Amino acid sequence: MHPILYAILGIVIILVLGPVVFADRSPIVETSGKVSKISASAELRKALSTTKYVVVDFYADWCPPCRAIAPIFSKLADDHAVSGQLGFAKVNVDHVKDVAKQYGITAMPTFLFFEDGKPMQVKVERKGAEEGIEMVRGADVVLLRSVVQELAKKVQSS
Repeated sequence: MHPILYAILGIVIILVLGPVVFADRSPIVETSGKVSKISASAELRKALSTTKYVVVDFYADWCPPCRAIAPIFSKLADDHAVSGQLGFAKVNVDHVKDVAKQYGITAMPTFLFFEDGKPMQVKVERKGAEEGIEMVRGADVVLLRSVVQELAKKVQSS
């Protein structure tokens, strides 16, 4: 092969594999004191049994959309968390694999919502109609914010 072809092939390989090889894998820093970082399944069970409503963020450190939505999730916790009523938790799927498997998490980020320890559906107004949301898959800020605001309304009305 001609040396120029080797150079072109090398550049293509770097452009294709570079983002994977050089992705930021440092831990995502949690900026809110109102978000519980779950490191074992027992911790999640405790959070679910002691808080009426819980929003759980299943994430991975290597996931760019998880990094993008992390500060928004923290801000939602700062604005809406109420001790014993509305809680926020994060589960790193690479560290707490059994919990991720238990809830069938296959994409990151995925947000699940719990009421009295059980997964729940939250009714939100979406595209002019009421829709039941069981999970938010991906970094959908608008939908996540809508669900959290609905849960906050439930807490305020109780």
